Amino acid sequence: MTHLWVRAESRENEDRAGILPGGVAALIADGFQVTVEESPTRVVDIGEYAKAGARIATAGSWMDAPGDVIVFGLKELPDSDAPLRHRHIMFGHAYKGQPAGQRLLARFKAGGGTLYDLEYLEDVEGRRVAAFGYWAGYAGAAVSLLALAALDDPAPCPPVRAWPSSRVMREDVKTALNGAKPTALVIGALGRVGTGASDLCQELGLKVTKWDMPETSHGGPFPEVLDHDVFFNCILARPGTPVFVPADACKAPRALRVIGDIACDPDSDYSPIKVYDEVTRWAAPVIRACQDPPLDVMAIDNLPSLLPRESSEDFAAQLLPHLAMLDRLESGVWGRAKTYFDTHIQKVTT
Repeated sequence: MTHLWVRAESRENEDRAGILPGGVAALIADGFQVTVEESPTRVVDIGEYAKAGARIATAGSWMDAPGDVIVFGLKELPDSDAPLRHRHIMFGHAYKGQPAGQRLLARFKAGGGTLYDLEYLEDVEGRRVAAFGYWAGYAGAAVSLLALAALDDPAPCPPVRAWPSSRVMREDVKTALNGAKPTALVIGALGRVGTGASDLCQELGLKVTKWDMPETSHGGPFPEVLDHDVFFNCILARPGTPVFVPADACKAPRALRVIGDIACDPDSDYSPIKVYDEVTRWAAPVIRACQDPPLDVMAIDNLPSLLPRESSEDFAAQLLPHLAMLDRLESGVWGRAKTYFDTHIQKVTT
């Protein structure tokens, strides 16, 4: 019997759920065993999972779970060098040269476990089958516009917290802008992330320039980026990704005041934004990359958790049909994810 073990998230400000009680009930009806760890922050109450038929376990107990369980979470595991012996489903952020990712792969190699990276869960045409992208784009645009509204204040962009709904989030941004209508450029506008960012801007009545492959295929440079008040990067860093904001952008004439690096891969070798090199946090949403005039970068890497209920409902609905295929791990989306892992684990030398 396939046993899915839903772990509690250990990261601060992570309230999302990758599977909802209805999904748990559906898997159990299909013959799966499901264990859900208790969590004080998850947007769904643990009692709802118990009603759906899940076995309930204490937070963090996956580490002592039987070796044949499949451990399912969203964000990173607790910091450790302990070997990983289980099969894990999560966003590993391990295949683009990230230092933390290399440590993670070393743990899998030491323990004999396997990573099924949600970012690389793809159909036969290479398209992701489940993503939080839309709500990342929506929330990333919102926080970036809040940063723009606060740019000339004595204090930088104030801390953010989870919003109960996208409607409340949008109204908060509208109030902060106080009638201002900044110009925005979205690169990756045809994807999930770019669509979310564009929708938020358009709902606020802002003028949005939308770019995708036709506008960026020449590889740059892209001086037009500096002509907008706000730039939203919605393209994941991969080999061949062009540079949209070069390291010398601070010295160039520019209208650009805020970058929303929603794709957020600052420590990747392929990052298209070269004026900063670390993620930002809910408590400090921006980094001041340039002075005179100031340029702030928003690079929060768990943006969908700012809208935990809507983003969880969306993602869980996308992923559930594929979780129902976990009893056939060597084929389909899971087999392709395993191929990615096998390719990268062979490169681990420690």
